[in-house]
Amino acid sequence: MTGLLQAWQHLPEKLDPVIFQIGNFKLQYYGLMYIAAFFTTYLLVSYRLKSEKKFQVSIDHVQGLMTYMIIGLIIGARLGYVLFYNLDYYIDHPLEILLPFEFEDGIRFVGISGMSYHGGLLCTIGGAWLYIRKYRLDFRQLADLLIPAIPAGYTFGRIGNFINGELWGRITDVPWGMYFPNAPGHHLRHPSQLYEALFEGLVLFAILWSLRNRKMPSGMMLPLYLIGYGTVRFCIEFFREPDRQLGFVWLFFSMGQLLCLAMIMAGAVLAFKWSRDARTPITP
Repeated sequence: MTGLLQAWQHLPEKLDPVIFQIGNFKLQYYGLMYIAAFFTTYLLVSYRLKSEKKFQVSIDHVQGLMTYMIIGLIIGARLGYVLFYNLDYYIDHPLEILLPFEFEDGIRFVGISGMSYHGGLLCTIGGAWLYIRKYRLDFRQLADLLIPAIPAGYTFGRIGNFINGELWGRITDVPWGMYFPNAPGHHLRHPSQLYEALFEGLVLFAILWSLRNRKMPSGMMLPLYLIGYGTVRFCIEFFREPDRQLGFVWLFFSMGQLLCLAMIMAGAVLAFKWSRDARTPITP
């Protein structure tokens, strides 16, 4: 038993995030996890279109919509990291915002380092809104279609963070803690990436998927998702090490927690508004 526990605790030290490397170019598991996340979401949405006849949208529109959302996600996640987490650095190094190179002491390929979930969320919704407006589709109906499938993809993303040896947790003495080679010092830390894979991914997916056919106001899956993800992430942030360049932003709350509070409030406002709209009779 002791041997299994030690193997678990030292597992991150044995994981190689790189699949192969040619010169300075590296193909990492993290990138593949993004592909797996998008593919899983697409399969689940396609399944719903075939098995549930209540959605008035074609698979072609779903593909186009997801393309807009993916573009929004990538742009927003990067810009969100710059604005929310490391603005001072990127003011002095603006070329590194979108270019995968580091320009200190010469030019070095480092990939795009630093992504923000909340920035990605904002621009994903923005990309979806642009596509839906362009083709005059029903925003709320498409939210109900897509959102129950989305958390399943987070599972892959957070496992990618774990393999990458990033976003580790705070120092702990619990026996399931792990040693992360990139973390400062040699301390057991919470495997917060795995907590997020479980709760932001599998648990939230199970909850939203089970509610997908419940009778509720149109579009309600969006505020439920905002409140659900925001609550789960807010709690897990107590086990996750705050970003080194920021630390605790206000009292003992991290930037991620403050953004999650804003997310929860936005979800509550939407839920209230759309519930009230559903109760308001339509008069000619």
